[in-house]
Amino acid sequence: MTVSTLNAGPAVNGILSRVRELQTDLPPKARQIAELILAQPESFIHMSITEVAETCGVSEGTIVSFCRRVGVRGFQELKILLARDLIEPVRLIQEDLHRGDDPTTVTDHIFAAHAASLHETRRLLSMESLAKAASLLRQARRIEIYGIGSSAPIAQDLSYRLLQLGLAANAVVDSHVQAVSAGMTGRDVTTVTVSHSGSTVETVLATRLAREAGARTIGITRLGKSPLAAHCDVLLYTVANETRYRPEAMSSRVAQLAIIDTLVSCCALTDTERSVDRLQHAARILSEKRF
Repeated sequence: MTVSTLNAGPAVNGILSRVRELQTDLPPKARQIAELILAQPESFIHMSITEVAETCGVSEGTIVSFCRRVGVRGFQELKILLARDLIEPVRLIQEDLHRGDDPTTVTDHIFAAHAASLHETRRLLSMESLAKAASLLRQARRIEIYGIGSSAPIAQDLSYRLLQLGLAANAVVDSHVQAVSAGMTGRDVTTVTVSHSGSTVETVLATRLAREAGARTIGITRLGKSPLAAHCDVLLYTVANETRYRPEAMSSRVAQLAIIDTLVSCCALTDTERSVDRLQHAARILSEKRF
C-alpha cells in the first residue's frame, strides 16, 4: 500500500497532522506546498489552485499529485478538510522548554504534548486497519511482537495483555532472536512491530523476514514512507509531538500505548465470553502473588 492510497476519500481526518507527518518524505516541489499549508493554513483555504501554484512555483498538476500523496482526491477536498481542522484552534504544540522553567511550566508543556499526540493519533487512526489488525491477531496460532530499545517495553506490554486474553503472544526484544524467530514463522503466525521511526534496522529486518516466511505483519509506526511500512500488511499510525529536551520515543510511546490498549480491547470484544473467562482466570492466578 502506498502513501497515496491511505484513507483516500471523505473519511480522511486531521489533514494538518497528515501533512506535517508526511512533509519530510515529500519531493522538493511537493514539500513547498506542505510548507505553505503549515505556515499559512488559514490563508491557504482562500487560495485558488492557480494562486497556490504561483506562490509555490509549481504546476497545478504538482498540486493535484500532492493532494493524492496526502490521501485526498483533489484540491477542493484538501481545502474543505483543512477548513474543518481550523474550526478548532490548530493544535501544533510548541514545547520550547527553557533552562530554569519551574515544575508547573514543564508539567503543563509535557501534559499538553501528550494530550496532543493522543488527539492527533486518534484522528489519523484507520478503523478499517484496526479491525483488520484485531482479526489477524485473533486468527493467528502464534503472535510475535518485535521492539528494540525504547519500543521494547511497549512490545512487552502488548504481549502481556494478549497473553491475558489466552492468545499465544511473545515479545521478542533481542535483535538476534528476532531475526531467527522471524525467519521461522509461517502462514499461521502474525507479527506486530513497534517502531515509531519505522527505520530501526533490526525490527525492519525481522518484519521483512517474517513476511517472506508467510507471516501476516502489523506495524505500529509514524505516518509516512519508511522501510518498515514496505513490509507490513496492516499499519497503525502514531503521531508524536517532540521537544528538544525529550527524545522521540518519550513522546511517541504515549500514542503507542493508546494504540495497543485499543487493539487489545478490540481483540477481546471479538469473543467477549472467552475473553472475560480468560481475564478472570488471569486475575485468579495473579491474586496468588498479592498479600
